[in-house]
Amino acid sequence: MGLSGGVRTMIGRVVALFRRGRLDLELDEELRVHLEMAADENRRRGMSDDEAWRTALRDFGGVTQVRETVRVREGWLAIENLRRDLVYAVRMLRKSPGFAAIAIGSLALGIGANTAIFSIAKQALLDRLHVPHAGELRLLAWRAKGQSVVHSSWGDWDKNSEGVTSTSFSYPVYQQMRKQNHALEDLFAFKNLGRMNVTVDGEAEVVQGDLVSGNFYEQMEVRPQLGRAIGPVDDEKVGGSPVAVISDGYWTRRFNRSPSVIGKTILVNLVNVTVVGVNPRGFTGAKGTQSSPEIFMPFSMQPLVSPYRTEASLLTSDKVWWMEIMARARPGVDEVKARAALDVALKSAVRATMTVKSEESMPDLVLADGSRGMNEASRQMAQPLMVLMSLVGLVVLLACANMANLLLARSAARQREMGVRLALGAGRARILRQMLTESLLLSVLGGLVGLVVAYFGRSAVLAMFSSPGDPMVTQNSLDWGVFGFNAALSVVTGILFGVGPALQATRTQVTSTLKDAAQTTTRRRKGFAGRAIVGFQVALSTLLVVVAGVFLRTIINLNHVDPGFDPRNIVLFEVRPPQSQYAGDKEARLFRQITERLAAMPGVEAVSPTSVAPLSHSYDSSDFTPVGEKVVPGQEESALNAAVGDRYFATFRIPMVAGRGFAETDTETSPKVAVVNQALAKQFFPGENPVGKSFTTSDEKDNKLMYQIVGVCADTRYGSLREDPPPIFFVDYKQAPAVTWGMTFAVKTRTSRAAITTSLRRAVQSVDRNLPLTDVRTQEEQIDELLRNEHVFAELTAGFGIVALMLACIGIYGLMAYAVSRRTNEIGIRMALGARAEQVLGMVLREAVWMTAAGVVVGLGCALAVGRLIASQLYGLKAWDPVTLSGAALLLVAVALGASWVPARRAAAVDPSKALREQ
Repeated sequence: MGLSGGVRTMIGRVVALFRRGRLDLELDEELRVHLEMAADENRRRGMSDDEAWRTALRDFGGVTQVRETVRVREGWLAIENLRRDLVYAVRMLRKSPGFAAIAIGSLALGIGANTAIFSIAKQALLDRLHVPHAGELRLLAWRAKGQSVVHSSWGDWDKNSEGVTSTSFSYPVYQQMRKQNHALEDLFAFKNLGRMNVTVDGEAEVVQGDLVSGNFYEQMEVRPQLGRAIGPVDDEKVGGSPVAVISDGYWTRRFNRSPSVIGKTILVNLVNVTVVGVNPRGFTGAKGTQSSPEIFMPFSMQPLVSPYRTEASLLTSDKVWWMEIMARARPGVDEVKARAALDVALKSAVRATMTVKSEESMPDLVLADGSRGMNEASRQMAQPLMVLMSLVGLVVLLACANMANLLLARSAARQREMGVRLALGAGRARILRQMLTESLLLSVLGGLVGLVVAYFGRSAVLAMFSSPGDPMVTQNSLDWGVFGFNAALSVVTGILFGVGPALQATRTQVTSTLKDAAQTTTRRRKGFAGRAIVGFQVALSTLLVVVAGVFLRTIINLNHVDPGFDPRNIVLFEVRPPQSQYAGDKEARLFRQITERLAAMPGVEAVSPTSVAPLSHSYDSSDFTPVGEKVVPGQEESALNAAVGDRYFATFRIPMVAGRGFAETDTETSPKVAVVNQALAKQFFPGENPVGKSFTTSDEKDNKLMYQIVGVCADTRYGSLREDPPPIFFVDYKQAPAVTWGMTFAVKTRTSRAAITTSLRRAVQSVDRNLPLTDVRTQEEQIDELLRNEHVFAELTAGFGIVALMLACIGIYGLMAYAVSRRTNEIGIRMALGARAEQVLGMVLREAVWMTAAGVVVGLGCALAVGRLIASQLYGLKAWDPVTLSGAALLLVAVALGASWVPARRAAAVDPSKALREQ
């Protein structure tokens, strides 16, 4: 089928744009032939050669007009004019490289930073799981008021004054609910096991692992890219199908994407497991989009690969609630009715599997959006990212304001040029179009450079948020939707801030601008628009500098907090022995052997295992009941605790205030002893010496254990530097219940971490070659990791503050330089009438200071208003800290004086006779 006439015409015009030179030659040749034919006809009529040619030209009507008519008919006049405008705009920008660099750089910084931060925020807070129809997924949770029937949970557990909220369920409850479910599609379950020891071809490492139900892949509608998925048959019999599906990332990193991985046997926590499939790229499981487990196994593997310390099998336990449940919504089913039906099923399952006491409350089912999984990143990063997005939005506003000020100043400086063009016949619409084209070109170039800034800036921000022990897993690409929005923003910026200068240029009076004295008029321009924009820049800069200041002071305050121990020269690492191989006394013997091997290493001063590493943002608490002491009404009956080695207090240089620490004589068979800190002694034994007193606590099976206090140590920070030292008691790990989650070893050494790591790994693997070391770091690095978010905020806000100061400096300098150039004649008259150079200098500087002061006042007011948003993230000061506020104000005034100094000196150096002679 042939093309229509309109389409052919359109194609012809597009082709004409790219063949302009050749078509112009062909047109000129055709016109020449027509003229020669007409001239020949005139000669045959008896005219002379000159007369024949003049008559032919007269009858033809003008070659130039005909040529333009043909160009309009064959091409797009608007696009041709746009091309000419762009060529002229490029030429003008090349003549002013400083102006172009500042304008493009300002927009690039604003748009690039905005794109980087918003891309990360969108992925962390809004992106859905990479599965088909993710919007159909629903996450099951429950809440209970007062004393809940659920006493033991492994997983999400949020307790407050109103009760408990959790997403964890027991396996028997899941089975009962699945049978009774008719409201949603089939229920499926998953559980993140955290780190697991995996040995491949004799090399041990630690990876993240998930357990999933047999219908997990079917209900998630995910098919492996290689091999098969975990199916119902794999989840029928406990330990009967030791299979695993691995992630695309783990397949790439560990197996180099070899197809022979299918059928390969690996050791997972010393259990032989066969790899049967590889997940598709981008699939991160059901927990969320920010992390991707490397290994997925059926729930039937739980008793083997992840045995629980109090239960032989969590698949039959009605005490521990530990797994997450999801389902897809059924089309046309009302979700309120679905929740009500599932609530009935939940209560029925609880009564069928548990004994409910009269004072215990039943859980009420909550049906939540599951399209983003458990969405932990949203809860953890929502507030920090909102603050960053607000700050980076202010940077964009600053960039736009800077561009507006630059365009206004440039338009005023080009009035003479515009006057000349108008005098030569250019229409005001033509001038308007040219000015808008230049501003749009600047914004487009700023957007393109901003893309580069966004790419590298996003990688830098991700590196700041990530750490070797807690990597932030995100897609390694920009969000083009976010960039498209910001690119459109740059174009809109070019239009909005280009209209004013363009209109100003069209109002140029030809007669006045062509006069010699036009540039040295004695009339002082008000310049209200420029001053308003600079004041706006100063206000935003003040706000950003204040925010940067309070975050910098927060990190300084935290760095000066005394942790209560000596963190220098301590190397930490974790060992997580599989419970299936090291249950009961075997675990304590393993830790003893590792401690002995480490202590024998050259350069090691002291070694101690600990169940909770100091300042690791990890907590372990237990009930604490003093024996023979009066119970104080309302007193907390629990305390933090840690199982440690004999040399713990010597390793961390924690002073003993009373009594003694642990000794080698404290063994599994000797009387149980404990050391408490001063905070615990003050809370539970006020005004008394607790040494010699006893207390009871419970193990995981609710067995009461009695310990005698043999010492009191100095207070130390436990989980966070922001918190005061909490009440804590220490027990010898040999006398403590089994430590299911592994042990952290602290090694006091004179050797650097890099130099000793190989020796540490060799010492541990000489005890068991299948035990890898994880999270090798120094105690100082541990503290830095604890303060990572604070460091990120301080660095990013400081960067935003520096950019803001640069933009404000440029704005003030540009405005004052332009004002001085426009007032040259006025300044010459002042100096001719007796004004001294220092008076002129002070006049210009005062004007800059007053303009800056107005912006600072507004900025400080805004800083006080937004202080509530960041108050919870500060430490040791308030958001309205007077030192920070006054420091920011003085810094902005200093910047204003610095930016105005060169224009002021130029004004003071004006030669009165020269200025008046030009007039």
